[in-house]
Formats: sequence, C-alpha cells, structure tokens
Amino acid sequence: MNNLRGILVVGETEGGKLNPITHELLGGARELVKIIEEEASLLLMGEELAPVAQEGISFGADKIFIVESPLYRDYNPDSYAHLICGVCKKANPRLCLMGHTDLGREAAPRVSARLGAGICMDCVELRVDSSKQSFVQTRPVFGGKAMAEITSLPGNIQIDTVRRKSMSPISPSVDRKGEIVDLTNEIDPPMIRAKLVNQRRQESEGIDLEKAKVIVAGGGGIGNREGFERIKELAQLLGGAVGTTRVPVDEGWVPHSLEIGQTGKIVSPDLYVAVGISGATQHVTGILGSKYIIAINKDPDANIFKVSNLGVAADYKEVLPRVIESLKTLIQ
Repeated sequence: MNNLRGILVVGETEGGKLNPITHELLGGARELVKIIEEEASLLLMGEELAPVAQEGISFGADKIFIVESPLYRDYNPDSYAHLICGVCKKANPRLCLMGHTDLGREAAPRVSARLGAGICMDCVELRVDSSKQSFVQTRPVFGGKAMAEITSLPGNIQIDTVRRKSMSPISPSVDRKGEIVDLTNEIDPPMIRAKLVNQRRQESEGIDLEKAKVIVAGGGGIGNREGFERIKELAQLLGGAVGTTRVPVDEGWVPHSLEIGQTGKIVSPDLYVAVGISGATQHVTGILGSKYIIAINKDPDANIFKVSNLGVAADYKEVLPRVIESLKTLIQ
C-alpha cells in the first residue's frame, strides 16, 4: 500500500455503546496523531450504529467508517478479518489498532497475513519515532521479565493489539465534529467458512474482572473449593472482584470466567491481592498492568514475590482471617 496516512481504530461495541477498550484506543490514537499531524479514524461494524458513531466522534475520532449488516452482528473471524482488510485498503492507515481482546487476538494475525502488514501483539506502549516515519511498540517478553521495543517499517501498514488500561481515553465532548463514511455497499460480502451455530452467555457474579479496581485472586495453594469462600469474603470487603489461576479452574473449584493470565483475562487493577499463587509465567503475564500487588504465599521463594510490591510469607489460612476481621472492624 502506498500513501499511508493516519491511524485506524477497530471499534468494539457492547450493549449499544463503545466498549471501554475502544475509548482507550481512541485516546491513544489522538496522542499519536498530534505528533504525526494526521487523522484518527474509527471502524464500526454491526447494526444500528448511528448513536455509537456519535459516541466515537465525542471520544476523539475525526472520521467514522461504518458497515451496517447482519453479517457483523456477532463476531466471526472470517467476516471480521475480511471487513478490516477491506477498510484498510480503502483508508490506507499507517497504523491499525485493535484491543488485545478476543477479537484482536484472533483477527489481527489474519489481517496482518492478508495485507502483508507488520504486527505487534499485546502492546503496553506506543510512540512515534523521532523521524515520524514509523512507530515504536513496547510489549512484555519472557513472561513479563523484560520489555521489548519493536519498530515498524516505514511505508508498511502496522497492525497492533493493545493491552487494556495501557492507553488513556480523552474526556468526551458532544461538541466535537467528525465525518461519518458509510462503507456498507463498498465492501464485498465475505466468504464465510464458519458460522455461529449457538451462543450461550455465562452469567457472571460481581464486578467484571477487566474493569475491577481491586482484585483478590486465589491459586492452587488455596487447596479446595471451600477455601475460595475466604477469597470471596475479602474481595467483597474491598469492593473488588474475585480472580484465579489455571489450577483452580482445572480442578473445578471456580469457573473459567475468573481465570487471569495468558489463557484467561489480562487485568490492570489498582490493587491485586494474590493468595496462594506461586507466580507462574502464564499468570504473571496477565497481571503486569496492576498498580500495586500484594502476595500471600507460605513459600518464601515463590516467584510471585518477584513481581509484588508487598509480600507476606505465611499460610493464607492464618493471614486472611486476621485481615478480614480487621477490615470488618474498620468498616463498622
């Protein structure tokens, strides 16, 4: 592609509104286009997009590309990748941003392969290089033990997925003006090789892990299903959510929707309390965005202490009851 210009954000919607990750990506795109002096655009796909398009403009998009069709009502890797590629060919962005969500993790590699574009997954920071001809992406490597900087190639579109809470949304303004471009009839129908046969929504209790400011998580060291009652109690007292690692999920103590890590959710709370968690790389990768980590583990050599701000080397069965009682006293 020649004459690359601007940044395209692939939007995600939820309940007729933009998903918070899209607000964040638009905020990050605005910071980058200030430097390169180009436009930030937003792609929306689905149905009844007019209200969502106005929301996108208020959160920083200069231009909205909309494609309204039942084909894009539900996520499908074939149809979404086809559409994103089509819009990229028309818009010619320098950079295409997606959230490091289920959509981004699955669609970004497909789009990159079809366009021959550069790709960087799970970015935690983006900046424009000094020449303003390329972007520099920062992402965790070696299980979060180090950060790598990867520079995109000038003249080649770059596809990035960005971890939640890595970018900050701007304050919305209903007075912002933007252009809405309807591409519904300009994108050829996708060749769909797979279709959604059935969809079942799992009802979740309490606060959404990816939005929680406080998370109390239990690992294999909790020992059994009953031990998680203490985890839930502490989370409720702190006004937070309950999380877990892979072992309790595999054992059937808690549902998979609570899993944090590479095979679960990536979280960025203000406070993360890790109880009975050893600190395996798979899990640590999912909590690196936490502002403050407190770890409780009876093994003083547990890896979790290497990434925690405060560590307590003790049996959680002795520590948690005291913490819970102290909190109850403070709350009364």
